Amino acid sequence: MVKLAAPSRPKIRELVVERLKEFIVDEQLQPGDRLPTETTLAARFGVSRLSLREATKSLELLGIVTSKAGVGLTVGQLEIERVTNHLGFHPALHRSSPLQLLETRIVIEIGALPHAARRMQEDPSIGESLQQLVDGFRGARTLQAWIEQDIAFHRALLDASGLTALVAFHDLLQIFFVRFRASVKMAEWKQGIESHQRVLNLLQAQDIDGAVNELRQHIESHKLRMQVEIQADAQNEIAS
Repeated sequence: MVKLAAPSRPKIRELVVERLKEFIVDEQLQPGDRLPTETTLAARFGVSRLSLREATKSLELLGIVTSKAGVGLTVGQLEIERVTNHLGFHPALHRSSPLQLLETRIVIEIGALPHAARRMQEDPSIGESLQQLVDGFRGARTLQAWIEQDIAFHRALLDASGLTALVAFHDLLQIFFVRFRASVKMAEWKQGIESHQRVLNLLQAQDIDGAVNELRQHIESHKLRMQVEIQADAQNEIAS
C-alpha cells in the first residue's frame, strides 16, 4: 500500500505575511498609515519578533509595507513595476507555453481596446501620443530599436485604456516575448508599421470590431515565428 505524503505545512513566515495583509485590509489602512510596533504585532499573531521581521521583509520587497528608522512600519505605496519584476520569475509563468502566453496577451490587449477608444474620443491627445509612437517606428535603424518601439506602442495602447492593472500584466508578459521579437525580419518591419497604423486609425474612427480584428492578426503574426523557434529548440535538444 502506497503511503501518501502528508501535505506540507505553510511556513510561519508565509502565515504571518497573510495575517499582516489581512490586518491592513481589515483596518482599512492607507499608504503612509503606521502599523503597530513589531512587539505588538508579534504578540497579536503569536509569533516571535524574528518571524514577524522575516514576514515584513517579504512585504517590503513588494512595496506593501515600508520600514524606517525612528518611524517603524508603515503601509507602503504598492509599485506595480516592482511586483511585475518579481512575478516575472514565478514558476507558473515559466511552465506556460509561449503560445499559451500569446493567447493571454491577445485577451489582455483586445479587452483594452473599447476603453482606449472611448478615452481617445474624450481626449484627442491620447491618439496624438500613439501616433508619435507609430511615427517612431520609421526612425528605427536597428532591430533592438524596433523592438523597443514595439513594446512602447503596445504598452501605451494599454495605458490609453486607463486600466492600470492591465499594463502590469502586459509588462509581465513582455519578459517572454522579447526573444520571439528578435526573429522579426527586416522585411517585416514595414508590415508591422502599417499594422500599428491601422489599429490606431480604426480606434480613432471608433471602429472597435475592426481594431480588434487588426490587433488580433497583428499579434498572431508572432505565432508562426514562435512555432518555428519552438521546433528549432526541440531539434537542438534532440541533436544534443
